[in-house]
Amino acid sequence: MAQDWRVFRDENAARLERQTGQDVAAWNARIAAAALPDVDALRAWLKAQGVTGYSAQLLRWETFGYPDFMTASADELVDAQFADRPALRPVYDAVIAAALALGDVTVQTRKTYVSLVGPRRTFARVQPTTRTRLDVGLRLDAAPGAGLRPNRIHESMPVGLALARPEDLDAQALDWLRKAYDANA
Repeated sequence: MAQDWRVFRDENAARLERQTGQDVAAWNARIAAAALPDVDALRAWLKAQGVTGYSAQLLRWETFGYPDFMTASADELVDAQFADRPALRPVYDAVIAAALALGDVTVQTRKTYVSLVGPRRTFARVQPTTRTRLDVGLRLDAAPGAGLRPNRIHESMPVGLALARPEDLDAQALDWLRKAYDANA
């Protein structure tokens, strides 16, 4: 199942209501009544109200407009990631197919990367890092070597795979992907 940023929006709307007892519409009305002139004023006002983090970000977007990546579909986001590197799209497709075959996996599409989320948490991130290489960061307690390389996609994913062709997703790479899934399921 592929998800885009709208799922992120809905999750944060639910979080806001759980944390504050008020839904997005109620907060939007309060913000309108406060007549805040800009993002900085809204940020300070929300902080004074005890609303921070993703909930505050959601309300800033509600007030001043959502960025383009929030209104794009998952397919549009992925297409944009590979617009200038079409040779890597088959590599991406192979990684996604392999990940979905592991079990309960959700594909969360973002502007510059795709998260692979298992039943418990994100176990991998896929990113077209260069025009010739797709990196797959793995949340795995393993040292570089045996097909793994140091990774900088995210601090929780210290190792990863560097793939240039679908054939690079070989048995060893698939084994590392499976290990990351299992370690985080």
